[in-house]
Amino acid sequence: MASTRCKALILGCAGPTLTPDEEAFFSRVRPWGLILFKRNIVDAEQVSSLCVSFRSIVERLDAPVLIDQEGGRVQRMGPPLWRKYPAAARYLEAVNGDVSKATALARVGSRLIADDLRHCGITVDCMPVLDCPVDHADKAIGDRAYATDPVAISLIAEGAARGLLDGGVLPVIKHMPGHGRAMVDSHYALPVVKAELATLEHTDFKPFRALRSFPVAMTGHIVFEAIDPHKPATLSKSVITDIIRGFIGFDGLLLSDDVSMKALSGGFEERTAALIAAGCDIALHCNGLMEEAVAVAQAAPELRERALERAEAALSWLRPPQTPFDPVEAAKNLDHMLALPA
Repeated sequence: MASTRCKALILGCAGPTLTPDEEAFFSRVRPWGLILFKRNIVDAEQVSSLCVSFRSIVERLDAPVLIDQEGGRVQRMGPPLWRKYPAAARYLEAVNGDVSKATALARVGSRLIADDLRHCGITVDCMPVLDCPVDHADKAIGDRAYATDPVAISLIAEGAARGLLDGGVLPVIKHMPGHGRAMVDSHYALPVVKAELATLEHTDFKPFRALRSFPVAMTGHIVFEAIDPHKPATLSKSVITDIIRGFIGFDGLLLSDDVSMKALSGGFEERTAALIAAGCDIALHCNGLMEEAVAVAQAAPELRERALERAEAALSWLRPPQTPFDPVEAAKNLDHMLALPA
């Protein structure tokens, strides 16, 4: 990848194929990656073709194609062509609170997800969610969290991440440094967390610290008053330097959450410049709207120096899927465990 320039960008596209305008734009801008949503999905052959087209246009065979395929409410590829996967919280519920069994079960579920994605050319899954939900928080996280206890979250989420890696897909831990206390959905408004720093360190930040050695993470658009009362984590140098890189100790590739979410304000160039200045390595823009994407691309720098090193290190984690693996048998076992009374 180092031999071919690219911008510190992950972009979406409007539909199941790239339009001529998108092809010309991607060829000129050369984003690091492409992210897919339901609007981009028809069937496996079409998704594979879209992935090939993108990589050909940006002239990088290893260019990442990403998706949010968690299971539950967040699943871009679903029935009838792909199986329906459980929400993260279901794993612990299915085994009556046994964290060890839930960890093994989550690994099987993620391994099956990876099998679906890899066959379509998708190499990065934006999961697992490491957020630690609290009572009365907005349901934006809810059952997307593996548990309410930070240690249990750490263990089960690591199982899920390992399952993706077993299947040749790169996981993205999110939403760093924690979205579980948000009282509003950051897709629509800016959450503000008033908890003290010591509380955050012992709860919200703990799962991220436990999984800090994983290669890719995504920020959350959320204000932590105890750290930076003025800026959400994505745009806060204090949060990224002191907490994400500092206390948590994460030194991998840091992606922003979607810059088009309403938690952020200002123009798209301004948002993008601010998140890069704060310490994010790559800006993410998801909705496929060309006017916004052009503005984001204008502010995004070329991927270079430490950010490029982190990107290359992240892709080095990708390996061919482990064998032997029988997806039919694995799916039967998963369904059996999920069907047992909790």
